[in-house]
Amino acid sequence: MAESLLSLDELISAVHGKVAGLAENIKNCVFTSVATDSRNVTKNTLFVPLIGEFQDGHKYIPGSIENGASVIFVTRSVYEADSSVYMELSSKNPEVVFIVVENNLTALQDAARAYVKKFPDLVKVSVTGSSGKTTTKEIAASILRQHYNLIATVGNFNSETGLPLSVFNIRKEHECGLFEMGMNRENEIGEIAKVFKPNYAIITNIGNAHIGLLGSRENIAKEKKKIFGYINKDGAAFIPEKDDFASFLAEGVEGKVVYYGKDVPETVSGVKFIKDLGVEGTLFSVDGLEVKLSLPGSYNYLNALGCIAMAKQLGISAAEIKAGIESLADLNGRSSIKTVTTVKNSSGQSHKIQVMEDCYNANPDAMEKVIELCTGLEVKGRKIFILGDMLELGEESAKEHSRIGALASISGADTLCFVGKEMENGATSAKMSGKLHVKYFSQSSDENIETICRELLDYVQDGDFVLLKASHGMHFERIVNKIVDKEAGQE
Repeated sequence: MAESLLSLDELISAVHGKVAGLAENIKNCVFTSVATDSRNVTKNTLFVPLIGEFQDGHKYIPGSIENGASVIFVTRSVYEADSSVYMELSSKNPEVVFIVVENNLTALQDAARAYVKKFPDLVKVSVTGSSGKTTTKEIAASILRQHYNLIATVGNFNSETGLPLSVFNIRKEHECGLFEMGMNRENEIGEIAKVFKPNYAIITNIGNAHIGLLGSRENIAKEKKKIFGYINKDGAAFIPEKDDFASFLAEGVEGKVVYYGKDVPETVSGVKFIKDLGVEGTLFSVDGLEVKLSLPGSYNYLNALGCIAMAKQLGISAAEIKAGIESLADLNGRSSIKTVTTVKNSSGQSHKIQVMEDCYNANPDAMEKVIELCTGLEVKGRKIFILGDMLELGEESAKEHSRIGALASISGADTLCFVGKEMENGATSAKMSGKLHVKYFSQSSDENIETICRELLDYVQDGDFVLLKASHGMHFERIVNKIVDKEAGQE
C-alpha cells in the first residue's frame, strides 16, 4: 500500500476535524495527492470542496468519489444542514473517509502546514512582489537546480489554494523548496507564508499591482512584508536597495537583511555590470565569471540580481549561478522577443519581424518597465506597440492607464494600438501628443482581434518591431497565434 502524505491522526489533528459517517476503513486511510477540482481527482486523492462566490464544491463530491477520492473534507455548516446525505454517502462508500472541518480553505492550509513540517531539513525559499515575481522565481529555480534537488511552484500556482496544493508535491528526496507567493486580498501573503514558513525570501518590488484591492502602496508593502515573518536568525531577507519601501521592509527581520541592486558595489555583491545587450539581454560577471542573462530589460537584470544574492547566501558557486542563468528556458509570454515570419497578408506578402510577447500579466510598474525597455531598443524598422487593459487597479485605473498612454506617446513608437475599456484613457492621453498614429478598440473580442491582426499584417514591413503587452485576461496570445507563420519557424 502506498504511504499516505499524512496519517489520519496527523490530518485530523492538523485540521481540528472529526470523522463523520460510518467509515469502516479509517485505519487504512491513505491519500497520496490533494485536489480542489474534482476533475483532478485520481485514486487516493484528498478532495477539498471549496465554497466560492458562485460555486459550492460540495456538489462535486459524488464525482470525486467516482474518480477515486479516498478522503473528503466537508464544511461543518454544510454537513449540519443535511448530515443524512453524508451518512448515506459514507455507508455506500465505506472506503472513503469524510472529515468535517470548520472551513475547507483553512483546513487545506492547515493540512499543508502540517505536511511541510515533516521536512525539517528542507531549505525553504520564497518570492513575492508587485511585479516580476514569477520571472524571478523561474530564474531562482534555474540556479537552485544546479545545487539542489529542487521542488518549485509550477507556473504561478501561488495563491491561497495554489500554494497549499503545491507544497503537497514535496517529497523526501527534495533538498530545497522554492514557492512563489501572490495575493488577491488582504492577509493572503500572511496565510500562505504561515503554510510554508520560508527561511529565505525575495521581494522584487512594491508597486501598484492590486492597489485597487488594498488601497495604497503602504498597505501593499505591509502585506508583502509578511513573507519575512518566519525567517529566523539563520535565514535572510532579500530586498531591492532602490525601492522606496526598502527600509520599511527590513524592519523587524530576525535574520540577515541583504540588499540587492545595480548600485550595490561589486565588493559587496560579487556582481559587475558589463553591457546592456538590448533584445539579447544583459552581460555581467559574478565573482569574475562572465554571465549572459538572455531575458531583456533592466528590470529582468534586477530580478536576476535578487536571485544571485540569494544564491550566494546559500553558498552556491559562481559557476553554478552562471549555469543556472544561461540554461534558463524561454519564459513563454514573459518578455520573450522572437524574430518570426508573418502569415501572408491581403496582398499575399509575408515579412520577417520581431515580436516581444509580454502578455502574461500587466500592472503599471511592469507596463512602464517594458515601455522603457522598448524605448531604448535599436531596431531596423518601425516600432508598433499594442497595449491592453491592466486589470484590478480599482480607483487608480483611469489615472494609471492615462499615464501609460502618455509614456507610450514619447517612447519613439511609430504606431500605438490600445485595446480594452480601461485603455480608452491611454488612447486619449496618447492622441493628445499628436505625433503618431493611434488606434483604439474598446474590447479584445475575437472580432476585434481579427481586425487588429489583419491591419497589422497589412502594415508591417521587414525589420519592424511589435510589442504586445496586456493583462492575461485580455488573451493577447491570440494575436501571436494569428500573425505568426508557425511552419516558417522562429529565431
